[in-house]
Amino acid sequence: MSLNTRLLFALLGLPLVVYACMAILLVIQNDQKARALLEERIVNASHSLAPRMAEALLETDIDQLDTHVGTFLAQQSVSSVTIFDNQNNRLLVRGRTNSASPLSSYPNTTQLVTTDDGWRLQVPLEAPTTGNESPTRAGWLEATIDTYSLNLARYQMIASLSLGGMLLGLCLFLIAFAISRYVTRPIEEANHALYRLSWGDYEQTAMSHNAVELNQLAQQINALAHHLQSAKHDMQAQIEQATSELQESMETIEEQNIKLDLAHRSAVRANTVKSEFLANMSHEIRTPLNGIIGFCRLLGRSSLDDRQRDWLQHVHRACDNLLMLVNDVLDFSKLEANRLTLEEADIDIVTLVDEVLGLHAPEAQRKHLHLVAMVYDDVPTPLSGDPLRLHQVLNNLLSNALKFTQQGDVVVRVMLEHYAGKHVVLNISVSDTGIGLSEEHQQQLFSAFSQAEPSHPRQFGGSGLGLTICRQLIHRMGGEISVESELNKGSTFSFTLPLQATHAGERSPELHLDGPIVGVHEPHTTTRNVLDHLLERWGAMPVALSGNAACDLLLISLDQDDLQPKALSHWQDIIRAAECPALVLVNGSSFELPKLDFPFKGELLCKPFTRSQLAASLTHLLVPVSETRALQSAPLPALPSANEGYRLLVVDDNTSNRQLLSALLEAPDRHITMAASGHEAIEMGREQTFDMVLMDIRMPEMDGVQATRTLRRISNAWSRCPIIAVTAHALNSERQRWLAEGLDDVIVKPIDEHDLNQLLNRFLGIDTPDSAPQPTKKPPSETSTSATLPVIDLTLGARLAGGKDDIARAQIKRLIDSLPATRQDMEAAYQQRNIEALLDSVHDLNGASRYCGTPELALIVETLETRLRTSGLDHAESLINDLYRAMDKLIAQRGTLG
Repeated sequence: MSLNTRLLFALLGLPLVVYACMAILLVIQNDQKARALLEERIVNASHSLAPRMAEALLETDIDQLDTHVGTFLAQQSVSSVTIFDNQNNRLLVRGRTNSASPLSSYPNTTQLVTTDDGWRLQVPLEAPTTGNESPTRAGWLEATIDTYSLNLARYQMIASLSLGGMLLGLCLFLIAFAISRYVTRPIEEANHALYRLSWGDYEQTAMSHNAVELNQLAQQINALAHHLQSAKHDMQAQIEQATSELQESMETIEEQNIKLDLAHRSAVRANTVKSEFLANMSHEIRTPLNGIIGFCRLLGRSSLDDRQRDWLQHVHRACDNLLMLVNDVLDFSKLEANRLTLEEADIDIVTLVDEVLGLHAPEAQRKHLHLVAMVYDDVPTPLSGDPLRLHQVLNNLLSNALKFTQQGDVVVRVMLEHYAGKHVVLNISVSDTGIGLSEEHQQQLFSAFSQAEPSHPRQFGGSGLGLTICRQLIHRMGGEISVESELNKGSTFSFTLPLQATHAGERSPELHLDGPIVGVHEPHTTTRNVLDHLLERWGAMPVALSGNAACDLLLISLDQDDLQPKALSHWQDIIRAAECPALVLVNGSSFELPKLDFPFKGELLCKPFTRSQLAASLTHLLVPVSETRALQSAPLPALPSANEGYRLLVVDDNTSNRQLLSALLEAPDRHITMAASGHEAIEMGREQTFDMVLMDIRMPEMDGVQATRTLRRISNAWSRCPIIAVTAHALNSERQRWLAEGLDDVIVKPIDEHDLNQLLNRFLGIDTPDSAPQPTKKPPSETSTSATLPVIDLTLGARLAGGKDDIARAQIKRLIDSLPATRQDMEAAYQQRNIEALLDSVHDLNGASRYCGTPELALIVETLETRLRTSGLDHAESLINDLYRAMDKLIAQRGTLG
C-alpha cells in the first residue's frame, strides 16, 4: 500500500468512523426518547378519560361515551378505539381497527403491548366512588397506536446525519489530498531522481525542501549522485585497462586455439588414418592368410610324415586364430570410423537363438556343459532389426561364457521387458557358472584390448575386443549392456534390445498334441523346467519317470556318467520295459551317441537341441498315439527307413561340380538326386523329401540362401532336413549370415572326403570310413623341393574325385575346355570395371578348380577372389595377370591328359 493511500485512510477514514458511531448513538437515543414521550402522553390521556367513559357506560349514555371516545381518538398517533363491556362484548368501535380477538378476561391494570406493526393499549373502565368502596367496573377500552410518526422521525434524522457525513467526508478528502500531495510530492521527486541515477543520469539533482527531513533526503540523494559519478569514472578507467589486458589475452588465446585446432584436426586425421589403416590392413592381412590357409590345405594333401602333419595342423589353427583376430579388429575399426551400418530385417528370436546355440554346441559338448535356451512365450514374432549384429553379439557372449566355464551350465534367456504399440524392448541375458569377475575387473571389462586377468589371453585366448564390439553394437541398436558377477560363482551378461514389432504377433505353438503322458528324466533343473514348459505348451502331460507309471513316451536325458556300459545297460532295460517310444537326449557330440535298441521306436538327440528338433522328434514318435486317439491331422512325409537307403540332393549350377559331388557321395545305401538350379530343387522338394541337401551358394536367378528359405517353408519335414552350404569361398561374416538364414553348416570347396563323411555321420548317423587312398609317406629326403606348385597334379585330382582316376582326368579336361570362355568374361568385366560380374566369373572358376588336380590355378584364383572381396579392383591387376598365365599353362598341358 502506497504512502498516499495510507495518508488518505488516516485523514479520511478515522474521522468518518467516529462520526458514524456518534450518529448511530444519536439516532438510537432520539428514538428511545420519542417512544417514551409517546407512551407517556397516550397513557395519561387514557387515564384522564377512563372515569368519564366508565360513568357514561354505566349510565348507558352512548352519545356521551362516543364524545369521550372521539376526544381520545383525536390524540396524535391513536388510530382506533374499541369499548368492551364486562362480558367482553364489543360496544363501540371508532377509527381503523383490525379483527383482533378480545381478551379472555377483564384487564386489571393498564397494559401497553408494543409490536413492530404498532402498539395496543388496554385500559379498564372503572367509575370513581366515595369512601372506601371499591370502584365499579363498567368495561374496558382498547386502543391501537400507530408508530409511523416515530419511524418517520427516525429516518429523517438518519438522512440528515448521512448528508452531514457526506459533507464531512468531502471536506476531509480535500484536506487529506492536499496534505498527501504536500508530503508525497517531494518523495516522488526523490524517487524520480533515484531512477535517473539508476540509468546513469548524474547531472540532474534533487530540489531542496522547506521540511528538514525532506531536505536531508534531497541532500543525501545529491551526495549519492556525486559518489556514483565518481565511481563511474573510476570504473570506466578500470574497464578500459581490463579491456586492454583482456584483448592481449584474447589474442594469446586465439593463437593457442589455432594451435589446438590444428592439433585436433591432426589428431582426428590421425585417428581416421588409424581406423582406415586398421580396416585396410585387416583386409590386406586376410589375403595372405587365405593364401597360407590354401597352401596348408594343399600341403596337407601331399606326402607328409606324422611330425610334419602335426606341425601343419598347428599352423592351420594359428591361421584360424589370427583370422578371427583380424575380423575383430576389422569390426572394431569400422565402429571407430563410424562406417558400420545396421540392417532392417525380420527376426525370429527362437530360430536365431537356436542357431547361435548350434554354432557353440561342439564346444559345450566337448566340455560336457549344459547349454540351454529359454525364450519366453510372451516374446512376439517376427520382430524387425539387424539379425546379423544380434547374432554377432550373442555369439561373442556365448563364446566367452563357454570359454571361461569348465563345469555347470550356460543359459540364454530372452524376456519381454516392454511392449507398447509397434515397439518392443527385449531383455537378453547369458548366464554361466564359470570363474566370475571381481568388482575391479568388471569396471574395465568393456575397454578395448583388455581382459579380466593378464594371464587370460595366454590361457583362454582372445584379443579383448569382443565385449567392446558387443557394447558398441548394442549402443548402435539403442540398447544397454551390463554385467553381474561374483568371483568363482559365475557371471550374467544382460542387455536390452529395442526392436520394431510392425507385424508381430503372439508365437503359436510349434506342435499340438492330444494329451500324451511323457515320462521325463532330466537331472539338470533348468533343462527339466524348459522341457516341462514346452511339453505342457504343446499339449502333453510331463510326469517324473518312475517304474510304475504308464507313459506314451519316455524322454530320457543322459550325462557322461550315464554313457558308461553299466549305466547304459540300465537305461536300455528301462527303454525295453516301457513298451512305448523313447526319445533320448545325450549331453555330448554325435560321435558320442550310444548304441541303443528301441523296440517301440525311438530317436537320439544331441544337446543342445532346438525347439524345431524337439517338436519334429515328438511328432515322429507320437504319431501312433495320435492315430489311436483318432486325431485328424495331415501326416508329415516320413523319412526313409534304413532299408530304403538315404536320399541325398546335390544342388549346383556347374555340371562338373554336380558329377564330382555325386561321385564322392556314391554308396550302395544312398540315392543321389541332382538339381541344376534353385528352382529345380524347389520343384523336387515339393514332390519328395530328402535326408540331406548339399546346396551351392552362388547360383544364377535364385542363390542357395533363397532356395533354402523356400524349402524350409514347404513342410515340417523340410524344416528339420539338414541343408549344407557348399561354396568355394566363405568369410567368417558370410558364414554367420548363412547360418542365420537357415543353413545347418558350411563346407568349403574343395570338399575333403573326411569332412564330408563327418557331416554325414553328424546329421545322418552314417559311419563311413574314408574311401580315398591315403598318401604314401615318403622320407623327407624324397620330398620335392620345387618352389612352385605343379600345373596338373593327377594324384591330387584322383584324391579329390574319391580315388577315381578317370573322373579326375575328365574333370580337368572339362575345366580346361571352359577356360577360354571364362577368360573372355573376366576380361570384359574388368574392362567395364564391373566387380560383381568379375566376382561371379572368378567364383565359378574357383569352385570348378577346387575339385580338380590343378593346384597352381586353384591357389591363384582363391587368392584373387579374396583380394576382390576385401580390396576391390585396386590391387587385383597383378593377380589377374598371374591367373591368365596359369590358364595358359593349363591349356598347354591338356594333351598330357590323354
